[in-house]
Amino acid sequence: MDRKRKKKLAINVILFLAIMVFTMWFVFRDEGVEAVLTAMKQMSFAHLLLAIVIALFFVSAEGVMIWYLLRSIDGTSSLFSCISCSFIGFLFSGITPSATGGQPMQLYYLKRDGNSWSLSSVALMTVALMYKLVLVLFGVGILLFWHAPLREYLGKGYYRLFLLGLTLNTLLVVGLLMVMFTPSVIRLLSGKAEWLAVKLHLLKKAGSKQARLDHFMENYQNALSFLKEHKGKMLVVLFGTVVQRAAVFALTYVVYRGMGMSGASLTTIMWLQAAVYIAVDMLPIPGAQGITEAMYRRAFLNIFTAGHVTASMCISRGVSFYLMICVGLIVTLYEFCIKK
Repeated sequence: MDRKRKKKLAINVILFLAIMVFTMWFVFRDEGVEAVLTAMKQMSFAHLLLAIVIALFFVSAEGVMIWYLLRSIDGTSSLFSCISCSFIGFLFSGITPSATGGQPMQLYYLKRDGNSWSLSSVALMTVALMYKLVLVLFGVGILLFWHAPLREYLGKGYYRLFLLGLTLNTLLVVGLLMVMFTPSVIRLLSGKAEWLAVKLHLLKKAGSKQARLDHFMENYQNALSFLKEHKGKMLVVLFGTVVQRAAVFALTYVVYRGMGMSGASLTTIMWLQAAVYIAVDMLPIPGAQGITEAMYRRAFLNIFTAGHVTASMCISRGVSFYLMICVGLIVTLYEFCIKK
């Protein structure tokens, strides 16, 4: 790696670290790190360890599904590389508005790992579609079968935010379906993506643009046709995504039990946590910071006993988001700095 690229990489790493420090300050400026440490000491170590395992499973499961799809359409990445790709995506999603930075960085990483743009695009869009689809299905189910308790727990303002989040996620699912199954849209977007990649020096401009675009479209359509013909593979990814989402929704219940509390059911806590995720998922705030914590306090105010809402939030949010951001940063530094 030449000196210019090393300097550019160092600047990017410093920027990531600065954003992370600011994020920590923003979240803990009222509670303080001491409060978090105190809360963690009150929690059962076994439950804390289980919560960490669930969070790691949540991020890693995406990598497993990317690997499963790539393997089905002649991709070259190993399972370990795909799991690394998932953590890299989590990092960049967490530090960019509306999680817009995750998939472009994953696409670049998979291309760097030897996969074609077209195969990588099919795999990533399929995973993204299932991810959002499952979120919408959870939201619709909550709205249909748990409407009254939801309004009571969230209050009027946050209930409206939940409806907004559900609407935005539904529109995104429709948009992803249009992108995946409309060749003209893919052709337009791939041309724009190539232009941007050249401008950012992620891709060298060489050969005929039309020839490259035609080659991309041919591979993309072949991969998509393969998945259409093998619907069982899509169902496997859908089922895996349901398990993945349910696991992270249940993480808060693990924290609840780890703090020695009982009374609220697993399903109640899962539905509330799902509602929080749905409400903030599409907001143009890096990592949905601030609003996630505020909504969590309101949603779980009557679940956790007095004085434990903030503590539980610090643990569950710290494990499921900030710890995974740290892991993602470590993986990113390894893949782009240490590994040649």
